Amino acid sequence: MLTLQRRQLVGHDILLARHGNHICSMRLDRSAGRVIALLDDGSVDSAPNVISPDLQLPETIQSVMREDWKFLATVTGSVAALAGVMIAAAFSLAGLSADPALAELMTTYPAY
Repeated sequence: MLTLQRRQLVGHDILLARHGNHICSMRLDRSAGRVIALLDDGSVDSAPNVISPDLQLPETIQSVMREDWKFLATVTGSVAALAGVMIAAAFSLAGLSADPALAELMTTYPAY
């Protein structure tokens, strides 16, 4: 079963263990897979954000959107287009039924 939860950043824990209260700010470098910390003395330290490269992390909403955005955009566009066609068809059918000749044709039956 797929459960979406926030990923724990291992790099934060590593940097906190190394430097403790001397960290001013931390940021995540997704492309390099590292957490980068700015320290009190102006120096910078980084730590890897994974325990093992083979470790399969749980899915998050952001990771699903990052990987599947093209598919989700296609599905959303298709549903919007189908809804637009259905609304246009409903309006055109409503316009046809307002025609008095069509209404008379539909309500008159030949007598048997």
